[in-house]
Amino acid sequence: MLEGMTSKDPRAGALARLAALVADETRAACLLALLDGRAWTAGELARHCGVAASTLSEHLGKLVGGGLLTEERQGRHRYVRLADARVAQLVEDLTAHIAPDAAEPPRGLRQSGADSAMARGRTCYDHLAGRLGIAVTDGLTARGFLGQDTGFALTTAGLDWFGALGVELDRRGRRPLARACLDWTERRPHLAGAAGAALCRHALDQGWCVRIGSGRAVKVTEGGVRALTGLLGVDAVALR
Repeated sequence: MLEGMTSKDPRAGALARLAALVADETRAACLLALLDGRAWTAGELARHCGVAASTLSEHLGKLVGGGLLTEERQGRHRYVRLADARVAQLVEDLTAHIAPDAAEPPRGLRQSGADSAMARGRTCYDHLAGRLGIAVTDGLTARGFLGQDTGFALTTAGLDWFGALGVELDRRGRRPLARACLDWTERRPHLAGAAGAALCRHALDQGWCVRIGSGRAVKVTEGGVRALTGLLGVDAVALR
């Protein structure tokens, strides 16, 4: 290489700073908690992470400064959420690359039950994941509503299906209509993107799914079982 020349990619510094933000366990715990798509107060995150409020505030400052979180204040409370769907995708993709045997084993029956609920069904930022998300994705594909030949794409029949369901799809932003998101428990892709978000919102609004507690886990109601088996031919056993 000629003297004075460098091959260093100008994006290297930004990538290193991003990696450093995620590399802290407390900040990683915050990002994972916020994958439920909702805004949390600083106090709620501090209790969730098991750290002092002052410690958590410092971590939140770094995550907001790094562009991974946004914040707003209402009275005495400080609320934070993931900056956008791209951040959620980054966190979920990184989590999906953790080997199953590398994760810490559940601590007690309560933790084991929570892990099982998350594996059955959960929200991944704003779309459905876990076995529920995979079952819905498979149903859409089997009915010809979703193509997976060269990445995820809604078919014409799929667009018509969403329209008949009364679900409006947002096509105004840069967000793709359909995107494959690697499921970290099932190790297979489920539907994300604007269509995945719209379907998840519809399922919650219609009472097909309900949240379990304050976390990301969701369960399918009896009405949801009837709706999803009727609309997508999903095996009822996969929904329970």
